[in-house]
Amino acid sequence: MNLADCYRLLGLMYGASTAEVKASYRRLARRYHPDVNSGDKLAQAKFIELTEAYKFLLSVIKPSVSNEVATSPQTVTAASEPQTVGVSPSSPPPATKVTRKQPSVPFNPPLSDVEKQLKWNAYNQLQQLLKYRRFARAIALVEGLAQRIPQDPEVRQWQAIAYQRWGRHLVNERQLDKARIYLKKALRTDPHNRSLWAEVERDFRRLERML
Repeated sequence: MNLADCYRLLGLMYGASTAEVKASYRRLARRYHPDVNSGDKLAQAKFIELTEAYKFLLSVIKPSVSNEVATSPQTVTAASEPQTVGVSPSSPPPATKVTRKQPSVPFNPPLSDVEKQLKWNAYNQLQQLLKYRRFARAIALVEGLAQRIPQDPEVRQWQAIAYQRWGRHLVNERQLDKARIYLKKALRTDPHNRSLWAEVERDFRRLERML
């Protein structure tokens, strides 16, 4: 999961403050919490992803905040003395260095209202299709959505979950070669999803025992 994905998962613009990150996480965590969505695997995976994104953003934002706090009038005065801060006279002051050190990441433009509606309609359909084990239709639905909104990390996550659920079903049906294909596709689609990796590893262990 990269920095851009984290901001996008939390519905934030790149460079949002710590307070904005915390407020967005609290709002979304209430919506996707497992206690509120009992038995909903998509919501559970979403909650885990949100929590990981939240922790990662806080770890990135905190150093910047501390640097800004440290830039008091006394610090600025000291920055004008090269021997104090260990930089050459031509180097920029600390405040400029903080800005320069911010990671450069691609920013995906926000979804249009039409795309948002399409996405959440698909989410609701996907829940029902997975619930009733209509895996082929679920995969067709989410692959079509991924073509329409290719850069959305949530859509990638849903696509990977659909592949994994289909792969698990195929393991149960003892279609082991086909199951292996879909389990691998799940990992390729969302390679940084820890909870997904844990589920796929469990499926592979079952598959190996059957061989």
